[in-house]
Amino acid sequence: MPKCPHNRRKTRCKECGGGSICYHNRIKSQCKECGGSEICDHNRRKSSCKDCGGSQICSHNRIKSTCYECGYIPKICSHNRQKLGCKECGYIPKLCPHNRRKTRCKECGGGSICSHNRIRSRCKECIANKDNTILEVEEYTEEEYEIICFLEKN
Repeated sequence: MPKCPHNRRKTRCKECGGGSICYHNRIKSQCKECGGSEICDHNRRKSSCKDCGGSQICSHNRIKSTCYECGYIPKICSHNRQKLGCKECGYIPKLCPHNRRKTRCKECGGGSICSHNRIRSRCKECIANKDNTILEVEEYTEEEYEIICFLEKN
C-alpha cells in the first residue's frame, strides 16, 4: 500500500483527504451515520455483532480472541497481573479531565456506569436483573459474588 507523508495509507489519511474518509472524518465503511458497508442492521460492526453471527464471534457467543473455552489465555506479567492492565509494566489507562478512567467516570457518563450510577459489573441490581435468572438480594457475600461472576462468563 502506498504511504502518504504522514506514514499512513493514502486512502485512509484524514490530513491528505483520503478517499476512504467520509465527511464525518471517519473511515467510510465503518461510519454508522453514513451507513458504511461494515455496519449491520443492528447498527454495530458486522464482524462483532452477535445477532448477525459475525466472524469475530465464537460458538460460545463471545468474542473469539478472548474466549476462555476457545483457548484464550491472558498474558500474566511478573507482578502476577494481566499484562494489559498492569501499571507497573507501563499500562496507562485513558483518563478523563477528572483524572479517572474514562469508562468509569460518573461525571463523564462512562460506558461502565449503569443507570443506578454504579459500576455496571459490580451493581447488584444490574446483575440480578440481567436475565431474570438471579434473584434480587440486598447484599451478596464474596463467595456469592464470585459464583455470579463465574456464571456470567459461561
